[in-house]
Amino acid sequence: MTRRYRLSREAEGDIARLYRFGVKTFGLAQADAYFDGLFERLHQIAETPQRYPSLDEIRAGYRRSVFAAHSIYFRLSPDGVVEIMRVLGREDTDAL
Repeated sequence: MTRRYRLSREAEGDIARLYRFGVKTFGLAQADAYFDGLFERLHQIAETPQRYPSLDEIRAGYRRSVFAAHSIYFRLSPDGVVEIMRVLGREDTDAL
């Protein structure tokens, strides 16, 4: 079954910020390659969300997938869509 995902407003902002940082720090080609991998991971999460560990001790219903230097925090909505809530680096999980 093919699932979908949607980005929260915060996750959209996280991704935009990370991309700008990547371009500035590593150059356009490397930033593009990193984000190709990041979006491939988002599709993997949507396909098999139960594969990733639960983080109920941090926030009920949340799961996390680690991609390189970033953690992708997500949850399943009642309609079965994966909601990507945040994409964080070393930020404190209080940002969730």
